[in-house]
Amino acid sequence: MTSALSRTPGQAAHRPKRSLGQNFLQDQGTAWKIADALEASSGHRVLEIGPGRGALTGRLLESGCDLYALEKDGVLAGKLKKHWPRLSVVVTDALRFNWTKLHGPWRIIGNLPYNVASPIIWDLAADVPHLERGIFMVQKEVAQRLAAAPGSRSYGALSVWVQSHAQVRGLFTVGPQVFHPRPKVDSAVICLTSLAPEERLHHSGPLRRLLPLCFQQRRKQLKTILRPLWGDHLDQWFQDQDLRPESRPEELSPRRFQLLANLLFPPHQDPENPSPATS
Repeated sequence: MTSALSRTPGQAAHRPKRSLGQNFLQDQGTAWKIADALEASSGHRVLEIGPGRGALTGRLLESGCDLYALEKDGVLAGKLKKHWPRLSVVVTDALRFNWTKLHGPWRIIGNLPYNVASPIIWDLAADVPHLERGIFMVQKEVAQRLAAAPGSRSYGALSVWVQSHAQVRGLFTVGPQVFHPRPKVDSAVICLTSLAPEERLHHSGPLRRLLPLCFQQRRKQLKTILRPLWGDHLDQWFQDQDLRPESRPEELSPRRFQLLANLLFPPHQDPENPSPATS
């Protein structure tokens, strides 16, 4: 198996840190396939999340893009900067990064640790309205949830939230044999692109409140889940939408969730605390 790190002296000896969820991609062919999926070229602003040993970084720099990186591991960040001096590296936790700082069009890429992939994608999908293209490798189960259609077993709060801001497409599956250490599950690469402004969710507060309320009780009927909020306005809404009050949460499309959320929680009543990226 060809190592993607053969061009990066010294980094192959860096031991993976379990506390950071590090599983390093070590197959060059897979790394290049992921990097090339971003379709980056000269003039594009690209942000790489968690470059690690640099499996994708060299290929991205070859494209001529303006590359920036977020790396939580300070030791790896130093090695990356030493090997590629023109790379801009910020030592930070992507979970705490303020995505609203990314103004204008961006392309974002990352082989995301399994334990933080969902909340990272939850945040950046909502806070980067001009995401030209996002390529992320995540646990295969998470990829299925992100792209799930209403009515499927994988469809949940994460599906609704991300699809309210971006289009999600699955690209390809990656087996555990290309990582060190090997994970126990398959990974998958997905592509995100921001929805057009007229299609995106702009007032997120109502949906943040409704999703955990519904999907923490996903096996119950909506008329039961929403009983404390029920009134004639909900009777009329279900009738207008040609839905039964006995429907369950997974039967509602992202658009219907948005409409229902705005009816129950008017947009000016934003919650103080955002909801986590639940299933």
